[in-house]
This record gives sequence, C-alpha cells and structure tokens, in this order.
Amino acid sequence: MSDAHKPLVFSGMQPTNTLHLGNYLGALRNWVKLQDKMPCIYCVVDMHAITADAGYAKPKELAAATREVAAAYIAAGVDPARSVLFRQSAVPAHAELAWIFNCVARLGWMDRMTQFKEKTGKHKERASVGLYTYPALMAADILVYKATHVPVGEDQKQHVELTRDIAQKFNNDFNAPDFFPLTEPVITGTATRVMSLRDGSKKMSKSDESDYSRINLTDDADAISQKIKKARTDPNPLPESEKDLEGRPEALNLINIYAALADEAKPSIIARYAGQQFSGFKNDLADLAVSKLTPIASEMRRLLADPAEIDRILAAGAKRADDIAAPVVAEVKRLVGFSG
Repeated sequence: MSDAHKPLVFSGMQPTNTLHLGNYLGALRNWVKLQDKMPCIYCVVDMHAITADAGYAKPKELAAATREVAAAYIAAGVDPARSVLFRQSAVPAHAELAWIFNCVARLGWMDRMTQFKEKTGKHKERASVGLYTYPALMAADILVYKATHVPVGEDQKQHVELTRDIAQKFNNDFNAPDFFPLTEPVITGTATRVMSLRDGSKKMSKSDESDYSRINLTDDADAISQKIKKARTDPNPLPESEKDLEGRPEALNLINIYAALADEAKPSIIARYAGQQFSGFKNDLADLAVSKLTPIASEMRRLLADPAEIDRILAAGAKRADDIAAPVVAEVKRLVGFSG
C-alpha cells in the first residue's frame, strides 16, 4: 500500500436473513474496534443481495432486511456519527465503477473464485451473471472510497486479493500509478469462524434450515440459553488441553465461542473446565452469551420500532458516502476517456 493513501476501512454485509453470532464475533465486534483506529465506512450491500435467489425478486423483504442489518450494525456499536453507514444501492458510484472493473478484470481471474463454485455446485449455468461478477462489484465497493483496509473472513480473503489485482491493472493500464491503493485484508478476532451449533464441521450460517444451528442477534435470553444447552457435543468430558480437542469439532466450537465472548485466552478456559461434563460448561456459556447478546437484541428492537429513523440514518450516510465516491468516479471516467 502506498503512503499516498490515508488509512481507511471499508466493509459490508448482505441483507439476507437475520445476522447471527458468527457475524457478530467474526465481523461486527471487530468493526466496532476499528472505529478507534482509523476512519471507517460500513455498508449494507443490498446490490450483492440480489445476485442470488435468497434476495432476488423480494423487494419488501429486501427493504426490511436492509433496515434490520443496519439496526444490527448500530446495536453492536457502529456509530453513525463517527463512521459512514449507508445502503449500497443509494450511491450510484458503486455500479458505475463496477462496470469499468468488469472490463478491467479478466475471465480467468473470475474463474478462479472458489466462492462462486461453492455456491453454484454443478448448476453453474443457472447462476446469475451478477453472482459470477460479484467480485468486481466488491472491488468497486472498496476502491470507490480508496479503502486501504478491509476486515474480512477467510472465505472473502480471495476477493480482496482480486481487488488488489484489479487496482494494480487499472493503475497500469491507464498510466495512473498509485491511483487506487492495494487494499490489505484485515483478519482479526479470536473466533472469526464460528461453527454451527448442530454440526461443528459446518460454518454457522444464516441459510441453515435449523434455527437451532445458530444464535440470531434478535434472539431473546430464553432462546439463546436454550440453543446453547441443546448444542451438539460428544460424550466425553471437556478436554484437559488444546491437543485433546483434535477430532472434537463441537467441543472446539463451544470453547471458541466462550473465549471470544469472554475475551479470554482459550487455554485458561480449558484449564478451568478440564475434565468436567458439558452440562455445567453450557450453563456458564449460556449465561455469558445472554449477558453479551441480549443488550444488542434489545437495542435492535428499539431501532426497528422506528424504521423512518433508520432510513434517515442510512440516507445521511449515503450523502456522506457519495461525497467521497463521486469525485473518485469522475476522475476514473477522465482517466478512461469518458470525459475530459
């Protein structure tokens, strides 16, 4: 990354289904901390949401889900007064730059994107073109603000690497050294990969059919407690050491969740509960989760009771975002030859 670019964070989440514990521990909590380190721009990426069937042709659901995700951001600690918070589709520069990046990126680069293959499986021909070119839009989301840092999970790291490739190629092709920064992925947190409460080998997911596989950020205290107490474990007692967790994905997942919620090192938790049965550990974990998560759910309910206020916050954020993005796109158009 060149010294010509001031540090700036950009990240976003899709408004498809309710956000859950994995989103909080893997992303939102880290976004809140990053506000103390550098300027931050956080977006509800509703344009990405319609690339797949989960968000396509569901206008009322998409609008409601966008407000819910925005409420989750704020309830978790994203401050709209300090950070820019907005709806992606409200800033036209994202779509404009994405088209130019579609022309900069190469088909071979897109073919290497593993997430597209994972989402489509053997039915690639049924997928939308938008899903295939999703990484070019993601690059535009980031680079339209010349963001230098993007907090992402491991599954999105490849897309940030593609963003760097697109930035480098644009800079080279249009003889504009250092115009776009080579964005750095930021992978932080003790539990960036929270697994399903029903299957420790699968990532906790908004799309899992079983609601007991995840803790939703909208869950009340009873639901949180019940889900943790019903979480799958194995018949053995808690391990004596980290090495003893090998081959025990459900046990590892619950200990990871405890460590992340408590902001405590995993070895000290293992030492405290070593040899005990899971019932007592689950009770303590349930109490901890309730204490950390119910205030978020309560604040989300308060915010969602006034959708007009959420819309106002998002509109104000979109104005701030557009003020940053529009001059960048104007200069891109000049460099490409669309103007000047």
